[in-house]
Amino acid sequence: MARHILKCEKCNIYTMSETCKCGGKAIPIKPAKFSPKDSYGEYRRQVKKVEWKEKGLL
Repeated sequence: MARHILKCEKCNIYTMSETCKCGGKAIPIKPAKFSPKDSYGEYRRQVKKVEWKEKGLL
């Protein structure tokens, strides 16, 4: 089984074990797999455009 880096939900520390030293649960932090056939790209771009307008970047 391949091992991946995990991040504690409770204290935000990176670890390789399922549970952190603080007792919190560690979750995988890998991003979603990229696909050129992604049907949600248009929606992500719309949200970014609104956020950029609010920040005055557009």
